[in-house]
Amino acid sequence: MAAWPAPAARRGGATVSIVVGVSGGVDSAVAALLLAQDAVRDGAPVSGMFMQNWEDDGTGDCRAEDDRRDAVAVCGRLGLPFTARNFAREYWDGVFAQFIDEYRAGRTPNPDVLCNREIKFRTFLDAARALGAERIATGHYARIERRDGRWALLRGADAGKDQSYFLHQIGQEALAATLFPIGHLPKAQVRAMAREAALPVHAKKDSTGICFIGERDFRSFMANYLPARAGEIRSVDGARLGEHVGAYFYTLGQREGLALGGIRGRTGAPWYVVGKDVRNNVLYVDQGSDSPHLFSTTLDAEAAHWTAGAPPAGRFACTAKTRYRQPDERCEVAVGDDGRLAVRFERPQRAVTPGQSVVFYRDDECLGGATIVATDARLPAAAEDAA
Repeated sequence: MAAWPAPAARRGGATVSIVVGVSGGVDSAVAALLLAQDAVRDGAPVSGMFMQNWEDDGTGDCRAEDDRRDAVAVCGRLGLPFTARNFAREYWDGVFAQFIDEYRAGRTPNPDVLCNREIKFRTFLDAARALGAERIATGHYARIERRDGRWALLRGADAGKDQSYFLHQIGQEALAATLFPIGHLPKAQVRAMAREAALPVHAKKDSTGICFIGERDFRSFMANYLPARAGEIRSVDGARLGEHVGAYFYTLGQREGLALGGIRGRTGAPWYVVGKDVRNNVLYVDQGSDSPHLFSTTLDAEAAHWTAGAPPAGRFACTAKTRYRQPDERCEVAVGDDGRLAVRFERPQRAVTPGQSVVFYRDDECLGGATIVATDARLPAAAEDAA
């Protein structure tokens, strides 16, 4: 098995105790494996911690108990001390409550960004320190380097698995105390290493979606917190086409769940959400994935979080993503006196969505990011008349 080439967990020549977050998945299992190998070589004490972030109500497929058992089995295989912590209350207060508030306001939030900021690199870090650990580790596909006297967050070496987009709100304190043991590895090699080490989760499928929803229908789950409010679906010219179950359940660029087809006088091209009027509970749609109402060149964003603690300059050029796995797009960023951002892209961007994150890069370094507030996408005329 290949040795872990990342820096050893040492500081000033002394060993550093580490708590690795073990989720019950293969990525965190291999992160723990590599740290355990490093501990044999360097004597750095390593232990595992399982974080339960949601109280399973028995109606979904969150499988927290199954994941906990898998985490125990991984630590048992590696001979690591194990502990479990329930962070459900912290998750509710720091992540889920904001998630619901954003949907209620008509935006589309990203719970993974909030979970990393509030739970994995704050609550988990505090819990690890309470156990006497000096560092934490996770199975994220990202890297950390010391550059010019500061800690830099870098993309994972596997471009298809890079998770720096979701980690952009981690600050210098957390970066200094964090290890990403698999950030330099491709996913295929991580799977192979898990299989070679006979880790009990080596063939386990990757988790997808949001844990607190699991395999349930998204709208059915959300209706427990945001009551369904039937309303009109209108075309961009204001014609009534159908009915929806609540404008806040839909996101820009969405095609599924509209139940539109065979409308007299319209082509057979698919319909896409191009606008929402949450106040009047109206959903606006247009035909074709290239609808001009889906494209924007500029966006406004809230005050950004910069991984270095400050922006590179008041105005600078870089690349950015407005959604995970999007190719990098060249842009210019202007930082206002209040920290808010105005971003202009070289090329029009499709379905840039308020509530999501715009995340900035220079080469392999993630500079930081911010929550999108608005864009210059052309509003349907009917929506402008209603405003």
